[in-house]
Amino acid sequence: MKIKVLLYFIPLLLLNVSCGEYNKVLKITDPVQKYSYAKKYFSEKKYDRSATLLTELVPLFKGTDKAEESLYLLAQSYYGQRDYTTASQYFTSYYNTYPKGEYAELSRFYNGYGFYLESPASELDQSTTYRALSELQSFLEYYPGSERKQEALDVIFSLQEKLAKKALINSQLYYNLGNYGGNNYLSCVITAENALKDYPYTKYKEDFRILILRSKYEQAFHSVAAKEQERFREVVDEYYVYIGDFPVGKYRKEAEQILSRTLSKIKS
Repeated sequence: MKIKVLLYFIPLLLLNVSCGEYNKVLKITDPVQKYSYAKKYFSEKKYDRSATLLTELVPLFKGTDKAEESLYLLAQSYYGQRDYTTASQYFTSYYNTYPKGEYAELSRFYNGYGFYLESPASELDQSTTYRALSELQSFLEYYPGSERKQEALDVIFSLQEKLAKKALINSQLYYNLGNYGGNNYLSCVITAENALKDYPYTKYKEDFRILILRSKYEQAFHSVAAKEQERFREVVDEYYVYIGDFPVGKYRKEAEQILSRTLSKIKS
């Protein structure tokens, strides 16, 4: 019983000792001494503590030999807390202030990678995804030979797939809306075709192609007489584009049914 009680109180005792030390560190007036504790807390992954100390120290170290490292550690302290937005502010500040600094490459990489980690599901607003892409593409432009190049490329492709999926969701929505409130079939075609231009290697390529084929058929079917024949011929062209890309595609049977219905509408 005594052992169990002891085991319960030991962590609390250690926590109190740790907090006691930290409270004393906060009162230290010597920046160099306080910086040594900031680095100690950082190495121990106590990022909230290192961030608090470094926020105070970074302005004091401007123009000194500790300026670069302290700013980078401050950025990494927020990164370690998963506060990627604040981390980005300091990473950006670092590589703008020290474009050829020791940590410039890492700052550019982690700046983009942080936004990648914060990037939401495809159904949500993708502003963060676009920011991640911009930062990582900038990283590759500055450091084309970086050992992190492949990792950055993999992340970029993953982000592009997320944007492609977002475009697919929007295309499907336009198709489902049909002629409600306007020609949404045309909007579906435009959105899908733009996505294929932007993301030519996406795994959703066949899904975009069938949506374009479906939409063009619906446009032709609901078209005014003057445009009907021209639009049905466009459907035939689109069928061959789909078949050319996916001769044994998962939507082939549907595509052939659309072709059959289309040919029956075309006047010889």
